[in-house]
Amino acid sequence: MNADQTLDCSGMSCPMPILKTKKAIDALQTGQVLQMTATDPGSIPDVEAWAKKTGNEVLSSEEKDGKYIFFIKKTK
Repeated sequence: MNADQTLDCSGMSCPMPILKTKKAIDALQTGQVLQMTATDPGSIPDVEAWAKKTGNEVLSSEEKDGKYIFFIKKTK
């Protein structure tokens, strides 16, 4: 999947990945995609809840080698 911007939140714990993700999404145009990588296992439910609350769309999420990779589409 292609991303318009990437954000590496490795080593950060809650709430920093969500705060950084919000800032990055805010800078994107509607329809663009952010790839966010985190190492905090709590980022999985955090990103899902944040996306649901804000109306943005999690296109995919996966765990690979201890990293959690999310593709998030800005919808508003």
